Amino acid sequence: MSDNEWDPDDYDSSHGFVAAYGEDVVQLLDPQPGERVLDLGCGTGTLTAEIADSGADIVGIDATAAMVEQASERYPDLQFSVADAREYEPDKPFDAVFSNAALHWIPDEDHDAVLSMVADALDGDGRFVAELGGRGNVAQIERAVRAELDTRGYEAGHPWYFPSIGEYAPRLEANGLEVTEAALFDRPTALDGGEAGLREWVEMFGDDLFDGVGGHDHEAILSGVEERLRPTLFDPETETWTADYRRLRFVAAPRQ
Repeated sequence: MSDNEWDPDDYDSSHGFVAAYGEDVVQLLDPQPGERVLDLGCGTGTLTAEIADSGADIVGIDATAAMVEQASERYPDLQFSVADAREYEPDKPFDAVFSNAALHWIPDEDHDAVLSMVADALDGDGRFVAELGGRGNVAQIERAVRAELDTRGYEAGHPWYFPSIGEYAPRLEANGLEVTEAALFDRPTALDGGEAGLREWVEMFGDDLFDGVGGHDHEAILSGVEERLRPTLFDPETETWTADYRRLRFVAAPRQ
């Protein structure tokens, strides 16, 4: 799993777009009263609670204890657990597994274990509805960060896995899940924080890229990234940065 350090308060207050855009994925899930649903990578529980409002019986899991602690405090009537999706063993099957903006944090080599878990966790008529970063997601931002790191002699880590449909659909199929719907699409995303929005995004989601970077260089790299991307991703009139998001969204079901 990624070693990214998560600040739940900052995640909710400065990066609320993650949950806001996830509402479309909840609509695609279309949870029904009485259904048993697993929220894989629940974060601070915002979408878990929205699914629960439908009358579904939902369980939220996340690998980050701080996120689960915050979710449990915010929604004490819901069930949350710290769990590794590669090893999670539910006590009974689910009608649906839901995941928003979480799967791309799982290393490439571990996805088969996660997908196998999902297939085993689903009832025979169940469904897996998910969205993650797709091929080309935040490509401009990542290139700029890597370029600034390279000029200072640092080798960047690899925090994310952004697959294409052609790459990911066969993995789902190989693990017993039949793809019934899939889309890869651009979703330019306005960042909160005004002039500091890009810097705050990188500091929240790019910890692994900065592994081993000293404090002075850290600030210099962030400033360099801003200057590289200002012509294409910053709107001076609104003082808003826009991240070059691309998303992979799919629906899959256990193969009969």
